Amino acid sequence: MLYMQFSTGVLVCLYMFEGFPMLMVGVGLFTNLVYFGLLQTFPYILLSSPNFILSCVLVVVNHYMAFQYFAQEYYPFSEVLAYFTICLWVIPFAFFVSLSAGENVLPSTMQQGDDVVSNYFTKGKRGKRSGILLVFSFLKEAVLPSRQKMY
Repeated sequence: MLYMQFSTGVLVCLYMFEGFPMLMVGVGLFTNLVYFGLLQTFPYILLSSPNFILSCVLVVVNHYMAFQYFAQEYYPFSEVLAYFTICLWVIPFAFFVSLSAGENVLPSTMQQGDDVVSNYFTKGKRGKRSGILLVFSFLKEAVLPSRQKMY
């Protein structure tokens, strides 16, 4: 929600102080309103819902309008990148990351006595290491020599 408020504030300021086109800012503000509608049912997002489909269409429309505007008006690359990051990418990226990050680490997928991190890396298979944990343990053994404890 904070991202949406920040992005909305940036769009309003760009219109008021930088003279960005009203249509481009208006479509951006409407897109933020559609994202707010998605937030009402979050994390349950139906891919066939009109709100989700409209948000996907508006992402494409926003990008098209931004590319058209920045092709006609010169701005330094860092400012163009800042506009794309703050006004176009941060909210969809936050939705995507928050949906995909919790798939394997929700408490409901844990077994009794497991912690979240070990359950994620082992995916419930005790004694077998796989994926990135196996790579890190191999690198640790290969690069850092293990010291023997002397009693």
